[in-house]
Amino acid sequence: MRPMWKGTVSFGLVSIPVSLYGATESKNVTFHQVHVVDGGRIRNARICSADGKEVPYTEVAEGYELPGGGLVILTDEDLASLPVASSRTIEVLEFVPLASIDPVYYEGSYYVEPQQTAVKPYLLLRDALVKYGHVAVAKVTLRHRESLAVLRVYADVILLNTMMLPDEIRQPDFAFLHEPQPEVRRRELDLAGSLIDSMPDQVFDPGKYKDEYREALQALTEAKIAGREVAKAPPPDGGTTPTDLTSALSASVEAVTKGRGRTRSPAAEAKEQSGQG
Repeated sequence: MRPMWKGTVSFGLVSIPVSLYGATESKNVTFHQVHVVDGGRIRNARICSADGKEVPYTEVAEGYELPGGGLVILTDEDLASLPVASSRTIEVLEFVPLASIDPVYYEGSYYVEPQQTAVKPYLLLRDALVKYGHVAVAKVTLRHRESLAVLRVYADVILLNTMMLPDEIRQPDFAFLHEPQPEVRRRELDLAGSLIDSMPDQVFDPGKYKDEYREALQALTEAKIAGREVAKAPPPDGGTTPTDLTSALSASVEAVTKGRGRTRSPAAEAKEQSGQG
């Protein structure tokens, strides 16, 4: 991996020189746009709307459109001159419990690596976050944008998650929230609880899941390369539609428990074993 940012983590009077690395990568199958007639590559040119000519990267700047239709042009030099305190510093602002931050705020993920001379203070921060069950709320500037961020521990290293600001989170203002709410009956709630209880796991294990669409897309591409006939996927099984919510929940619980070789939910079995049945 190559570092995409170098700077310093600062908390209190402690400074830790670090490098940031992208923690995630896309595994999507990539394609080029081509002309279906002759296979020629489709290229996206930067065409100026004023003179109709192609513009080189060196002449591209950022433009901010004014309400009246005018335009303010900002160059890389303009952006670099902004007095951003966190341009090369991950400034820790406070420490909070991880559970107090809703995941809706999370954006990008970056591994934080200490420079060779700063391993000890890095380990101190890492171990303190683990021991006290907190994360560090910080500010950082990446790619000319100042972001709120959290420093937390993942796989024995410190991970930086950039975050959205509160005014960037859309409010769920849907019509049904302002209308009379249908009553959720006790029986329906109990069945929903049984369904949850019949599909338990102690921790989330992402290794159990895979991108079936990506695998199918790769198989399709390989079949095309080999000149094989591409098999069509069978139509989805629509099944039967239960007449009401109670029937749907009951059928769901039954399907899950049968699939796991049970005739009763884990909750019922545990209740009987404890002598409460």
